[in-house]
Amino acid sequence: MSEIRVEHMPERRRYALMDGSTRIGATHYRELDTGSGIERVFFHTVVDEAYAGQGLAGKLAAAALSDTVAQGHKIVPVCPYIKVYVTKHHEYDADLVQPTAEHLRIVPKV
Repeated sequence: MSEIRVEHMPERRRYALMDGSTRIGATHYRELDTGSGIERVFFHTVVDEAYAGQGLAGKLAAAALSDTVAQGHKIVPVCPYIKVYVTKHHEYDADLVQPTAEHLRIVPKV
């Protein structure tokens, strides 16, 4: 197993969890431009079952959320995993936006 890393793929609107050149997980998002800034709606997170139990979903979430904040965007937690993650990691509290109907309209059906 090579070093596992998180890679932002803005053209695909996701952060990918990579093991070498193999994608082993991802957190997907859509963006809503509110006029006063971008709100990034995280709606689906998955890690390959073969990699379960290694804390990789947390590594993925931390990298994606920290990068979102570093870009000056807000976080909209719709994905069940991201929702739980932000309740345990209060460093993101100031950057959270509660989901609205407008946010949910831009989320694709998974």
